[in-house]
Amino acid sequence: MAVRHQLIRRSPRAVWAVLADPTRYAEWVVGPSESVPLDHAWPEVGSRLRYTVRLGPWSTDGVTTVRHRDPGKELELEASFRALGTARIFLQLRPWGEETLVVCDEHPLRGVGGTLHNPAVEVLLQLRHRGMLARLAGLVET
Repeated sequence: MAVRHQLIRRSPRAVWAVLADPTRYAEWVVGPSESVPLDHAWPEVGSRLRYTVRLGPWSTDGVTTVRHRDPGKELELEASFRALGTARIFLQLRPWGEETLVVCDEHPLRGVGGTLHNPAVEVLLQLRHRGMLARLAGLVET
């Protein structure tokens, strides 16, 4: 289970504003090149967005679904990426004075991603989370 944290120099409300905007998903998540809401209720439980991952001329779509939320505090997502299966991504926003400690916890749920999950994959997830949380901080702090 890949767990990483990042101190963001803004309030939980400011961090939540970025997380609650489905069009910004591809800006802070490492991998997607674009995201489009499939429902107008993001981030209500059950709402979804489609994201596109591009590698050179190759591209494919995935869907992320909100599984749990506590506005301004927690957002739990299930990302589905066809052949790889699904993953749970849990973001917790903890007030830290006037700043926010964001804790990200991700692990595979179903499919080949879960079957092939091992310590090497954990290292890759940690690197991905480092970039993802840095991107989120950059968006919120500007």
